Parts: sequence; structure tokens; C-alpha cells
Amino acid sequence: MTGSTILVIDDDTIVRESIVTYLKGSGFKALEAENGQQGLHIFREHRPDLILCDLRMPIMDGLTMLSQVRSETSDIPFIVVSGAGVMTDVVEALHLGASDFLVKPIVDLEVLEYAINRALEKAQLLMENKRYRASLEKANNSLKSSLTLLEEDQKAGRQVQMNMLPGQPLEFQGFKVDHNIIPSLYLSGDFVDYFTLNDHSFAFYLADVSGHGASSAFVTVLLKHMSISLLQDYHAHGGKIRVKPSHVLNYINLSLLKTGLGKHVTVFGGIVNTRDQTLTYSFGGHFPLPIIAQGKEVRFLEGKGLPVGLFEDAVYEDAIIDLPQQFSLTILSDGILEVLPQKSLKEKEDYLLSVIREGADTVAALTEKLGLDGNQEAPDDIAMLILARN
Repeated sequence: MTGSTILVIDDDTIVRESIVTYLKGSGFKALEAENGQQGLHIFREHRPDLILCDLRMPIMDGLTMLSQVRSETSDIPFIVVSGAGVMTDVVEALHLGASDFLVKPIVDLEVLEYAINRALEKAQLLMENKRYRASLEKANNSLKSSLTLLEEDQKAGRQVQMNMLPGQPLEFQGFKVDHNIIPSLYLSGDFVDYFTLNDHSFAFYLADVSGHGASSAFVTVLLKHMSISLLQDYHAHGGKIRVKPSHVLNYINLSLLKTGLGKHVTVFGGIVNTRDQTLTYSFGGHFPLPIIAQGKEVRFLEGKGLPVGLFEDAVYEDAIIDLPQQFSLTILSDGILEVLPQKSLKEKEDYLLSVIREGADTVAALTEKLGLDGNQEAPDDIAMLILARN
């Protein structure tokens, strides 16, 4: 916690200056005042990270100073220093919101430094938790509002879904992720999302909820909520947790089963690591298989896994592939198979491979080539997500 600014308030000049000298020698920035009134002025002007204050002082004592500070903020840690014979004042100080107390004389200044570091770390943790709770509450309020709109109006619900989707393509260190969703009704059971995790990785997924309409759309809201919660947990731990797509699918699987909605989801999700130039992915019953293209070499990405939200004992596995300098990865929901004119599944799959081989490696190009522009009467929702590096 070195580099933090400490305000030292003590009417004893020798004691105050010795503490200030020690703190500066330990890497802290130090401000000083000889009474509470002067200290209050410095506090308001400089907003230090911590206040170290003697209780017994002329003009304005430590308790009055503490009371004034706490009336203006509860975030700044406040350590009181008291003589051994005035413990009743210490109790009062703690009641007013003091973070800690030390008994005079402070023989070992390392004890003082330890108390300061402990108070600063606690204050930092409390601040992070406060921000996390505020962020989570904001997300929950947004989701509650979304659910209300879905119940009131199908068209408004569609707009809410659009707002939950990524607003624009993700461009990250040469990679690009883009999507398109064509609902069969006002509300869609298909959903995509993508977001950065840290300075060298990002995640994406495409999910297809069983069924149609409001009930399926409701599950997409739950999926968004789960991804927000997982992402906030990840950042709350400093981004040090190792994220695996298989773990995320397992979490969603158990969460959906607990809801008792009777809905399941097919999912394909992946994480791109730009340091290792790899893609780690996991299947949750997704079909058709994603298509990876490198020049004229086009093939289905191998993998298997059970749908999410059906079986408690479902096991999901991760696969890792190296990413070439130029490629595209196209992920489609099974609604695309309903609109292709070919008769057999093999013919439909071959057609998709040929379309991408011919250069339909962007969302706009693929949408046009498959004739999906203005398609308002699809029998099933159609979603596409394309990850590419050109």
C-alpha cells in the first residue's frame, strides 16, 4: 500500500515529525497537522487515503475531528492514537467509526505501519465490494426491467433482446467477431454474445434455446444474466481465474436445471487467447457443426457434447486448436437447415461448405448469399456468428 497519502494529526511536534519521517521512509506520502481544526482543513483540501489522529489535542480533539470526517465520508480509514489511561475515548472513537486504534507511546513504528497497511487494504476491499454490489444491482435492475417488458409487449420485448445483444462487432488485436439473428417471431430463442476478458483474450458463444416465443426468449435473458454474473466474478477476482468454456457450460447446465423451466439450450462457446494464438472451445449439443475456413480449405470443426439444461450428470470437454493467420469460423443455429432448399442433411451441409469456400466469410456476405435478407417467415430462429482474422 506504499504510495498512499497519510494525514498525521498530533499536537506533540516530536511525535508527529518522527511518524511523518518514518512513513516517508517507508514509501508513503505524508501530510501533518497539529490539531483537529487544522487537520480537518487539510483533509477537505487534499482528501488523504488514511488519517492517523491523536485523541487528546487542543482547539479540536480527535473525537470531534473523527465525527466531522465521518459526517462527510465513511470511506477513508481513520486510526486513533490514545494514551493507555483513556480507553473510554477509544471505545467512543470506535463507535464513531474509527478503523483501528493504537496506544501511546508507539515504541515500534513497524506496528504502526502494519496497522496502516491493514486499514488501507480493508478500505480498498470495502470499496471494491461496494462497486461490485452497485454494478451487480445495476445489472439486476436492468434484467428485471427487461423481463417486465417481455411480459407486457412482444414488440418491446424484441427491442429489449436487441439491446442485450452486442451493439457492434468486436475487433480485438486483428480478430473480428460479428453476428446476425433473424427471429421467426417477434422474440427469438437464439442468442449470441461476445466480450473481452483481459488484454489478451476474449470469449464468445452462440446459444439456441428449445422452442419459440416468449418462453424461449425468457431463457435468453437468463443466459445474459449468467454471463454478466460470471464476468463480474472473473473481474472481482482480478482476472486471475482460469476460464474454461466447459466450466461455463457446466454452470449454465446446472443453473437451468434448477429453474425448472423445462427448457434446454444448445451452445457452442469459445475463448481466443491472442498470446498463444489458440482457440479453446466446447460443445453443448450444438448443431450444425461450426465451419472453419482457411483459404479454399473448408471443414467442419470436430466436437461433441450434450445439450445444456437436460442432464445433471452431463460432462463437457474443452478442445484447443491453433489459429492460422487468416481464417474464418462460422457458427450457425439449426434454423438455417430449415430454409435451405436442399433435401438431405448431407446436401445442406455440402452447400454451406461451398458457400463459405466461395468467400462468404462475413455476416453481410453470408446473409446475402443464403437469401436471408428480409426473411420474415422463417420456420425457426436463425442465428449466425462469425469469428475471423484476415
